[in-house]
Amino acid sequence: MTMKNKFLISLLAIVTVGACTYDFPEKTEPSSGEANFGKYVAIGSSFTAGFSNGALYDAAQKASCPAILATQMKITGGGEFNQPDINAANGCYNPANCTAAGRLRLKGLASPTPTPTTPGNPIISYSGDKAKLNNFGAYGISIQLSLAAATSGPASIANPYYNPYFARFAKDPSVNGSTGSSMISDAAAALASGGTFFTFQLGADDVLAYALNGADQNDPTKPLTPVANFSGAYSLALSTTLGANATANGAVINIPDISSLPHFSLVPYNAIPLDAATAAGITALLANNYNAFLDGMTALTVITADEAAKRKLVYKAGQNAILINDETLTDLTPYMAGPYAGLLPYAKARQTASTDLIPLGTSAILGKNGSFGVLGVSEPLADKYILIPSEITQIQTSTDAFNGHIKSQVDASAARLVLVDLNKIFKDLKTATDYINGSSISSSLSPPFGAFSTDGIHPNSRGYAYLANKMISAINGKWKSSIPLCNPNDYVGNELPVP
Repeated sequence: MTMKNKFLISLLAIVTVGACTYDFPEKTEPSSGEANFGKYVAIGSSFTAGFSNGALYDAAQKASCPAILATQMKITGGGEFNQPDINAANGCYNPANCTAAGRLRLKGLASPTPTPTTPGNPIISYSGDKAKLNNFGAYGISIQLSLAAATSGPASIANPYYNPYFARFAKDPSVNGSTGSSMISDAAAALASGGTFFTFQLGADDVLAYALNGADQNDPTKPLTPVANFSGAYSLALSTTLGANATANGAVINIPDISSLPHFSLVPYNAIPLDAATAAGITALLANNYNAFLDGMTALTVITADEAAKRKLVYKAGQNAILINDETLTDLTPYMAGPYAGLLPYAKARQTASTDLIPLGTSAILGKNGSFGVLGVSEPLADKYILIPSEITQIQTSTDAFNGHIKSQVDASAARLVLVDLNKIFKDLKTATDYINGSSISSSLSPPFGAFSTDGIHPNSRGYAYLANKMISAINGKWKSSIPLCNPNDYVGNELPVP
């Protein structure tokens, strides 16, 4: 059985790439307006750092959203923008073994799949002058961790908060029990030293890590931040930033809904291709027995008829739903003794429906041999590989609450802050392809016009340029400035697939 990825490259888009043009808006004299961009400081997580294609590497970092924004600000009198150079051609895809794998790229011509490059590069310490840094962005920083000195070290099992992406450029790394500095304290120090403008993009990792892990309640390392904890930490982080320099203004970026990220929509719920003979074999060996058992449980009123219908397995020639364990279903373990003992692995089993979300990473294990069957076909996937409706609702409820708090904080300091609604930007892009004078940009991975990198979460360089323009528009509207828009067509999208 062969598993095929469900996103393909548009040949028409590839053919027309040479025709990309850009219509600049009517020429306006560049001006900072009522703002001052003399020293711009960027604060945030992976989007701020320039993370792309599952890694932080040279080309992506140079085209980070803040770097593009700073380039345009410079036309209106903005100053230099220094980033903590990563000095890595491929970056690190897996921090547990950086040299084994670097950034993702599309591999395979028939059905391109995001595949790590080799070799990867270790995460090395920044060797430049940390006092001159403008970009304080690091992958995997939640709002609470942005305030924690423990993120800068030490790197030990006893410190689960250590973040190598921040520690590499922390002004005062925690070593041998020293106090160390946090991302917010370092950024605040940069603002206090002549800062005039900042961007603030934190909070996405308070939901994203949990979602990427399939909302696995049994993994304490990737929690969903409670709303009360988020609100308290966000207020403190933003007030510390504002308090560092009373004259500095800023743009605050909110949190995108996971449903607008390609990572959670590229793999369809019916991703299992079967031929007629295989489908008939699984039906005879598994589905018929399991479905009959469910009928018996219904007759005994252990489960309802509705639950039985939801759980019954159907295999056919063509595309089939993925077999999973659903923690919200009735646990039928107590009834699977004697002749039904062989059904124990299916005590909470069902097949996926269109209301489930399958993270992109799950595609890598579908159809592989598991401990007793074929994963997603005859052996149910564990909860961490799927987002079921209750988990999706939980994540979206938290995202809405977080964004509500972010808006209230911006409103409370309306004279100094403007909100950049990234949530709406991504939702709009998913709903309708945008155009730059006939050159499209879409919520996809397909080169050359897809805005997202091959990890399905972070934009590629062209996508970051598109976001930079959205930020510029918000800033110009707030402070009557006229920062020129960049040309997103000057920035590359995803690379074409390789064999």
